[in-house]
Amino acid sequence: SLRLGVVAGKKVGKAHHRNRARRHLREAWRLNRHRFQGDVDVVLVARRGAVGTSFERIELELIRLARRAGIIQSPE
Repeated sequence: SLRLGVVAGKKVGKAHHRNRARRHLREAWRLNRHRFQGDVDVVLVARRGAVGTSFERIELELIRLARRAGIIQSPE
């Protein structure tokens, strides 16, 4: 089955920044999970750049990287 892990190290920033980055990554995954295929474990690692980035940009980056990894369905 498809599983998700989300991590954010201390380099990302203070706890509230790490929590926000993890929340955004989980929400981007939740909204796009139907597009993913395969029996894989996905680990999302928040980076410093995620702190000041909009949710929309994070979502687009998730989709771009998933396409590059070959685990997302092409748009119909």
